[in-house]
Amino acid sequence: MKKAILVAVIGAMTLGVNAGDWGKAPVGKAPIEECIDLGGVITVGYMSDYFYAGYHLTTSTVHGGVNYTFDGLAVPITIGAQYFNSVDRPTFGVSADTLQLSAAADLGTIAGFDLELAYTQHLFPEGLNPVFNEPAFPYGDTIAEVSLRFRRDLGFATLVGSANYLPGETDPANPATGGVAADVGFYGNVGLERAFGITDNISLVLSGGAGYVDMFGTSRLAQRGWNHYYVQASLPIQLNCRTTLTPYIGLNEQPSFIANNNPVNFAGFPPTPADGSVVHGGVALSVSF
Repeated sequence: MKKAILVAVIGAMTLGVNAGDWGKAPVGKAPIEECIDLGGVITVGYMSDYFYAGYHLTTSTVHGGVNYTFDGLAVPITIGAQYFNSVDRPTFGVSADTLQLSAAADLGTIAGFDLELAYTQHLFPEGLNPVFNEPAFPYGDTIAEVSLRFRRDLGFATLVGSANYLPGETDPANPATGGVAADVGFYGNVGLERAFGITDNISLVLSGGAGYVDMFGTSRLAQRGWNHYYVQASLPIQLNCRTTLTPYIGLNEQPSFIANNNPVNFAGFPPTPADGSVVHGGVALSVSF
């Protein structure tokens, strides 16, 4: 299974290059490998809008992160850290930021599906939690998430998706709950993606799908149902054997019962009108090492 770099960008592609005339090794000498993939990827980028699990969290956002895969283990393990920070639209005057620390195990192929089991801890260094909250926008909380991700080649396209369980968020600023909020619940998504080669170093990747939520248990914020539909086009451009530049554009469509609760709608007072149809885009630069 390919290493996941971000929810909305394409993984870095790596090519091996041999030294010598016309790509051949000198006679009597072992080939010299260039751009050896050691298992790491560094990514930086910009997004016009930041979505998580279909929810529109904030607008203009910069992000950066690093992933590293340990292939020598019985099961390949990828650890990573990703940071997202809104640059122009704070919520209630506080920047919307998220630090995601993750570990994922490649389970291999089971019943025709490539499976990955992952754990992610969501932290909010600047205080405000823009993701899921109960009963309001608490400060200093964290959210755990357990995910099972899957892929399967269907020939005409690749089936992709995930099932994600968030057991509950901690909220030290809310003593009424004893520091633990109600169960956050479940998010799942399923979609199709397909890549088309344009040149030797440029591809077009088309994807689309839908997400389903069952959030917040029995709280007054409970939300259940299909919470978003999406389509996206990405254009990975391989600049060299280590570096890939990926611009993208997409559409996120939400029903009104979800759009009304997007954190981006609470960026000021009064809240802005909900807009369930958002065209967004961005670019990411990834470097393997």
